[in-house]
Amino acid sequence: MRLTNYTDYSLRVLIYLALKDQNELGTIREIAENYQISKNHLMKIIHDLGKLGYIETIRGRYGGIKLAMDPKDINIGEVVSKTEEDFHIVECFNHEKNYCVITPSCKLKHILHEALQAFIHVLKKYTLEDLTQNKDDLRQLLTFEES
Repeated sequence: MRLTNYTDYSLRVLIYLALKDQNELGTIREIAENYQISKNHLMKIIHDLGKLGYIETIRGRYGGIKLAMDPKDINIGEVVSKTEEDFHIVECFNHEKNYCVITPSCKLKHILHEALQAFIHVLKKYTLEDLTQNKDDLRQLLTFEES
């Protein structure tokens, strides 16, 4: 199983914002610089995370972004499920583009489906709060601007 960069970056944004003080705002620029990610990539991610209700965007001169929810209420499995385009880890998982001739009798698809469900199940055990228990260590690796 491999997650897309989109999901990886979404999780990184959430982690970064969880490391901020409760009312402190982050910016796309600082997140992009810290993770060495294109600001253009992050703009769509920030927009989508806002639509999903995970972050709040504040416009204006002193605007920025912050978590819209408590980190303990942001479930990692749900974030992954909502940010991944699909979980077609093999051709037969995509009913529209499945040309595999052994699909009707294949046992592998059932095993892979079970493995995928286990993957999601494990991720659903964790929250953003769990990922940021080591805040001091993470903050040392990232640069935070003064408010």
